[in-house]
Amino acid sequence: MLIDFFTALRGAKVPVSLKELLALLEALDKGIAFADLEQFYLLARTCLVKDEKYYDRFDQAFAAYFDGIAQLQGEGLLEALIPKEWLRSDFIRQLSDEERAKVEALGGFDKLMDTLKQRLEEQQGRHAGGNKWIGTGGTSPFGHSGYNPEGVRIGGESRHKRAVKVWEKREFRDLDDSVELGTRNIKVALRKLRRFARTGAAEELDLDDTIRSTANNAGYLDLKLVPERHNAVKVLIFFDVGGSMDPYIRQCEELFSAARTEFKHLEYFYFHNCLYERVWRDNQRRHQEAISTLDVLHTYGPDYRVILVGDASMSPYELVYSHGSVEHWNEEPGQLWLQRLLDTWEKCVWLNPMESRYWPYTQSIKMIQQQFGGRMFPLTLGGLEQAIRQLSR
Repeated sequence: MLIDFFTALRGAKVPVSLKELLALLEALDKGIAFADLEQFYLLARTCLVKDEKYYDRFDQAFAAYFDGIAQLQGEGLLEALIPKEWLRSDFIRQLSDEERAKVEALGGFDKLMDTLKQRLEEQQGRHAGGNKWIGTGGTSPFGHSGYNPEGVRIGGESRHKRAVKVWEKREFRDLDDSVELGTRNIKVALRKLRRFARTGAAEELDLDDTIRSTANNAGYLDLKLVPERHNAVKVLIFFDVGGSMDPYIRQCEELFSAARTEFKHLEYFYFHNCLYERVWRDNQRRHQEAISTLDVLHTYGPDYRVILVGDASMSPYELVYSHGSVEHWNEEPGQLWLQRLLDTWEKCVWLNPMESRYWPYTQSIKMIQQQFGGRMFPLTLGGLEQAIRQLSR
């Protein structure tokens, strides 16, 4: 397979040699990348591309050659293994409140995943409206368009937001930082988090000093310039995107746009549901250009003010279990990564766009509130002012 890939790169005018191909094969033989297309992409680019100017050609050739594999991984291997006929939602069972109350969970994350593996081995055909097999419209924990207190959604759309795992091709979009705000109140609130300093080239007229110098110079004009005055506060924002955050896109865009205007030193990253081992800046290339969270923790100093924006609504397994993430197999639980963030930056708050009156009914929100020592605030003007006061201490 790699011989054909090597030929494809040469055809794209990427100057690769047999020596570099042998280096790639040696790295693969030592297990540096295994069963992970993203890891293989990074390893192959490191071994085969000698000059950054060929990165674009490499990316195009890689995407063209591995298109089928990339699609399989992007949609989720599990969904690709299940016939589409099984997931066609022709029948949706309507349940009463009493019937829903009788539907029981399987008994934990491990039990759920073991049972799914067993169903994949045993199931032979399509099922709809049932309570056991992979299908649609029933009370089975596997499939979509039905109801179960803890399940694995495969395809379809979220209806009750109770899935522990989701296998589908998930597309997120970047927040627009140029959106026109309907109000200036967010900017006014953010301006309370400021520490002005003059840095850079002297380009701004100092009127008082110019008048004084001109008078001392017998009336001859003596212009005095100073560097532009900027807000010197350093801000780092992590935005939760996709899934249950879709209804709050407008609010997040307004906050993002205001922050880009008010803070000269602003860095931002995206995550989904909870912070894990990687974050990203571009949602269209989040699988190809992910950034190590450890690198972020080690890059930005303790003088940064950190804001996490998200509804904090997820399965508790995402916070306390390895492999509990809804969309990937995380090696370490979310709470561990959140604690690393809190240990790195003392000035850290969480902004939640969900109405605060609903917070007590979501277990994951209560867990994160406790971990953040109560520093979770609603994404409202009042909540934003409270968060700014916390960051300004």
